[in-house]
Amino acid sequence: MNDALQEIHDFLPCRTPAAWIDNALANQDLMLIDHAHCEKKAASTALSLMYRYVDNTDLLNRMSRLAREELRHFEQVLAIMKKRGVHYYHLTPARYAAGLRKLVRREDPARLVDVLIVGAIIEARSCERFAALAPYLDDQLADFYNSLLKSEARHYQDYLQLAEQANGGPVNDRVAEFMAVERALIESPDGEFRFHSGPGQGGSCTIYS
Repeated sequence: MNDALQEIHDFLPCRTPAAWIDNALANQDLMLIDHAHCEKKAASTALSLMYRYVDNTDLLNRMSRLAREELRHFEQVLAIMKKRGVHYYHLTPARYAAGLRKLVRREDPARLVDVLIVGAIIEARSCERFAALAPYLDDQLADFYNSLLKSEARHYQDYLQLAEQANGGPVNDRVAEFMAVERALIESPDGEFRFHSGPGQGGSCTIYS
């Protein structure tokens, strides 16, 4: 898993700020609630791609498996929340995904390429944050987050490979455009904590090693 995590660190433009980790540790109930929302949204994204691109067999197979895994993760987060007496409720979404999707082009195949790149970035960032958080969590939650690393790393790879297929070649230049936005979203202050938010207002952008 170390090699996969290093690949993700190389892929992403920056590491999670220490201030975000501090916020997460101080707001673990909220972190779990938003994590559950993220898993549900990830499953929904995979299903929407399956409905839109019915002639892409490779995409259909990969997104079907991804959706099942994300829904299983959703159930696992809910079970942990139940044990801890944390109630699931609606949250306003983070600016993160919407900020990335602003760059998505409107016409296919460019639209599909961009949607898949966004999926790869979100999965990679999720994996990076699970790994960043795990050393500071209680044993149950640390074990759970560590268990997610392998599947989230594979999801990132699936999205990126599908993007290259849709593009008919490498997507490095397009990924770089999205990464400039991703870095700003991750490092600039956010008004409210979410799993993919930036640091709190006035937070430091140093990182845990």
